[in-house]
Amino acid sequence: MKRLQVENRVTFEFGNSHMMNRFDRTNGTEKTGGNKPDSKKTFAAIAGQNLPESAPSGKPRLLDELRERLRAEYYSIRTEEAYLGWIRRFILFHGKRHPQDMGGTEVAGFLSHLANKGQVSPSTQNQAFSALLFLYRDFLQRPLDDLGPVDRATRSRKVPVVLTREEAKRLLAQLEGTDWIMAMLLYGSGLRLLEMLRLRVKDADFGYHQITVRDGKGAKDRVTMLPEGVAEALKRHVERRRLEHQQDIRDGGGSVYLPFALARKYPKAAKAWAWQYVFAAKSVSTDPRSGEVRRHHIDEITVQRMVRNAAQRAGLSKVVTPHVLRHSFATHLLENGYDIRTVQELLGHKDVATTMIYTHVLNKPGLGVRSPVD
Repeated sequence: MKRLQVENRVTFEFGNSHMMNRFDRTNGTEKTGGNKPDSKKTFAAIAGQNLPESAPSGKPRLLDELRERLRAEYYSIRTEEAYLGWIRRFILFHGKRHPQDMGGTEVAGFLSHLANKGQVSPSTQNQAFSALLFLYRDFLQRPLDDLGPVDRATRSRKVPVVLTREEAKRLLAQLEGTDWIMAMLLYGSGLRLLEMLRLRVKDADFGYHQITVRDGKGAKDRVTMLPEGVAEALKRHVERRRLEHQQDIRDGGGSVYLPFALARKYPKAAKAWAWQYVFAAKSVSTDPRSGEVRRHHIDEITVQRMVRNAAQRAGLSKVVTPHVLRHSFATHLLENGYDIRTVQELLGHKDVATTMIYTHVLNKPGLGVRSPVD
């Protein structure tokens, strides 16, 4: 394990996940199940389930206050759950001592425990640190100047899994309907999984054949291509979604989550067609924060399972996830001779060094050297 001495300010190499989590503001809802058509009874029944705004009684008040602070600063529900979980584990690790009575030494001990005993990945350790940094710097208003040496989880450099063009075609051939459209956007547009699922109707431009990614990783917008090979199928899918949305409106629903304070600024926008999700769930669900009944987007686990099963049916020996299709998008563009800066812009990478990883896939090991067995 590498050791890192931290002095004065807590700005060491744990990355900027704390700041990035601030901008991951898309709200989550309970997983939707069942394929029954919606009705007025469905909306009314779910609306009657009033979920509490704060944690159930009996939990420490500190966590309730932390939850309210996270929501006030527009952290996503995923980040909220993760941060509260790490802070709870931190308190239990130190014998239920109040964080006010602890400091940098205890934080360093907990992070080192995660690396040494927990054998967590670097990203997991980064997330735990971000949660504790929010607790002390933002909530308790106490800088962690006394943070001592921390054992870092070992970071290994991995080459991304990439499909060949033939393998990508075989995988896509196993899909149809909405599943095929989603996979085509992952591979043909280079979208991240949640970027594809959070796509709104207004952000698919069929005239210019482009997709606008709103509030992506790092709170950045970007424009990428809408492949001609999937444009017509996507247009037909959007028309079916329009009919579904109109039925939701007649049933007393039709509302969708809006980011930031748009719902208050534009009260009617939540039911506007332009703001609806392109890939909506088959059934409505209850927002765990507001208690409102909405039609959220398809759950990411559904897409992950879909891609994995398609790869198995195609007989691929590689471990294929939705992100592998994004890797393949970048690699195949570079193979076609496109400039790496162009690929960087399409992927939404902040640093070109991140995009450079795909060049390692193109470089054949021992190029120019003939094996003795040949």
